[in-house]
Amino acid sequence: MSASPDTLPRTPRPGVSAMARLSCLIVQPVLTRVVRRIAKRHPSLFARLGPHQGTDFVIDPVELPFALHLRPDPQALVFRAVPRGATPEAGATIRGKFMLLLELVDSEEDGDAAFFSRDLEVTGDTEAVVRLRNALDDVDGSIAEETAEMFGPPGRAILARLRRAYPT
Repeated sequence: MSASPDTLPRTPRPGVSAMARLSCLIVQPVLTRVVRRIAKRHPSLFARLGPHQGTDFVIDPVELPFALHLRPDPQALVFRAVPRGATPEAGATIRGKFMLLLELVDSEEDGDAAFFSRDLEVTGDTEAVVRLRNALDDVDGSIAEETAEMFGPPGRAILARLRRAYPT
């Protein structure tokens, strides 16, 4: 399943590769901490994914210099930043603006509406994407707010600023 025509940018600009690699190095410790905490607090997420625990998801926030690689296998959990030119072969790719993707994680946006309005692009195994969405829908509370809370007042301030700065 894919939106067409393609309305989301995907070609990296010149110089982006070095910036992407540097960005990945900077955000990786944060991503590792976040995914471990979320996995510990919400182990039911994995059960909801069923056979798609081993699926490689590429989550591509189009305005950032990197994409995210998620393999939600509770025995070998992967959540890492990767330069767009070095993304692994994915079972499913989810592409959209950062804030839209963040709101989808928290079920604040309707993924179907975002897909049909072409604000969200999904390619690959759509069953895996639907299972991921359903698993996230079952989480009580906000994963974004839990993540922000991990970093105390600075985390909460950054999340509030992101929500103000990125109109969807």
